[in-house]
Amino acid sequence: MTAFDAHRPPAAEDLDTCVHCGFCLPTCPTYVLWGEEMDSPRGRIVLMDAALREADVLSDAMVTHWDRCLGCMACVTACPSGVRYDRLLEDTRPQVERNHPRTRRERLARRAAFATLTRPDRLRVLAPLAGAAARLGARRLGRALSDSSRLGAVLRLTPERHGRARVPSLTPARGEMRGRAGLLLGCVQRTFFADVNAATADVLAAEGWDVVALDRPRCCGALMLHAGAEPEALALARELVAAAEDCDVVVANAAGCGSALRDYGRLLDDERAAAFSAKVRDATELLAADKPRSPRGRTELRVAYHDACHLAHAQGVRAEPRALLAQIPGVELVEPDEWELCCGSAGLYNVLQPEAAAALGRRKAANLLATGADVIAAANPGCALQLQTYLEEAGRPLPIVHPLELVRASIGA
Repeated sequence: MTAFDAHRPPAAEDLDTCVHCGFCLPTCPTYVLWGEEMDSPRGRIVLMDAALREADVLSDAMVTHWDRCLGCMACVTACPSGVRYDRLLEDTRPQVERNHPRTRRERLARRAAFATLTRPDRLRVLAPLAGAAARLGARRLGRALSDSSRLGAVLRLTPERHGRARVPSLTPARGEMRGRAGLLLGCVQRTFFADVNAATADVLAAEGWDVVALDRPRCCGALMLHAGAEPEALALARELVAAAEDCDVVVANAAGCGSALRDYGRLLDDERAAAFSAKVRDATELLAADKPRSPRGRTELRVAYHDACHLAHAQGVRAEPRALLAQIPGVELVEPDEWELCCGSAGLYNVLQPEAAAALGRRKAANLLATGADVIAAANPGCALQLQTYLEEAGRPLPIVHPLELVRASIGA
């Protein structure tokens, strides 16, 4: 008897790895907020185990506690037993979407997000409208609404500006070529943070990489994958695997995307996808692996580095962005308290679970401001929007940049 169907349920051996020691508890954002056992990783694992071995239906309570999980994977970093909570959650969420009847409101919220945020063609049309709305006070209106309001969350997160830079189909390497790098352009990234893509291509080329812009497919599927919409995500994954076959490395500069790309091999379960995943590198990880060729100009800045969860925890990339920033003369890196706690962005989380996301956003903003930084470096577009929202609410809207933007500015200097 099982409430899960036969298509890749959470593995019993992964569930059994958890010894319920509690090392994960101080790093779990929802447990830190509420102190509720079922809103901790080990509590959610108990529910997964019950669904696999005892229950015949997925109850509303089970789904509620799983939905409240940000999927930040801080527990994976903290766990001394090697529990693969990342796999457990990614295998549970599609089960929920297939086997639990969501309300019409929930279904519409997810469909609306997938129909816009994963479609750059539609985002390009909406971006100027979003900017106009922000300038006319949408974010102020959002802050006036309740933290529990999804409309309020959307308004608070409305970006005022969108990127206008375009990455050529090929950016040739300068000097001796190190290899051919396929740069994932993304969906939200290429629309609202196009300057990050341009900076990434410029720096990679300056360091000897031929940069191929992977503008197809329209999206890597990460947003859908992390929300449990597996069929749509895997269809996009297959397209991307085919598009990047002639690249030596596949470069992501958005943490959530990179995390999904590294999991294609397991999710698609074929050799081509496994070979693709083995080639995936975060842009900071790739650049930090070699001695820099292009000279770095002096930049006097106090920089607080924000660890995006899907980079630090899901991909295990923490030292490399710091090493890359430390190559810039004059940069002073400062570390915020509670680096391991999520900022509350987490894909669609800050829209679907706005009250918890707002509490985490304020907590993260306060920790970053306490560093006395001049600028914040963050390697994920969702984090950048979330941090901007709560820094602005605190009355201190510091600049938020991608580490590669600082590197490009240094090379230009």
